[in-house]
Amino acid sequence: MDKTIGLAFFSIVLSIFCSVLGGVVGGIFVGGKVLGKELAGMMGGFYGPLAGVTGVVIGVIVAAIVF
Repeated sequence: MDKTIGLAFFSIVLSIFCSVLGGVVGGIFVGGKVLGKELAGMMGGFYGPLAGVTGVVIGVIVAAIVF
């Protein structure tokens, strides 16, 4: 049981980090020219985790129920 809780916590923390990083890169790539790289990166870092972390949390809950 302890492994499962630790793995769930690790996956959520890793998903937060990866979502922020992916949001920054995606924001700079998509809106860097129009908004400026700093603002686009900051907005991407803020809005990137909205979908990424939510998906991982739902996946962890479903995996905990199924397995």
